[in-house]
Amino acid sequence: MADRSLRGMRLGAQSLQSEEGVTFSPRVQHTYRCETCGRETVMIFSAEAEAPDEWECKYCARTATRLVDSLPVIVDHSDEKIPRTHWDMLLERRTRDELEELLEERLSVLRLRRGGQQKIGA
Repeated sequence: MADRSLRGMRLGAQSLQSEEGVTFSPRVQHTYRCETCGRETVMIFSAEAEAPDEWECKYCARTATRLVDSLPVIVDHSDEKIPRTHWDMLLERRTRDELEELLEERLSVLRLRRGGQQKIGA
């Protein structure tokens, strides 16, 4: 009776699938070198995929550059848009003299609200 009993398995302990008859897609290795820490990281990609020129370094989290024939790939960042700050957008709409004038107007309104004109530096 004990020979015919079913034995249980723990969940997630082993896979019941085998690799028999499975053909894996071709893979290629790409090496990335970090200029900050000097270490190299090897990443495996599908042969059909286009490997990125930059990858995050797994040691220092900075940007590592892909190596081709032991030389780093030159990455062109000229087409990237530089983020504008609020100050940059403000200077596109008004000159610095206009901003100084607006600041003085607002400061005078605030001073009047507080109960009188107070001199700066007095």
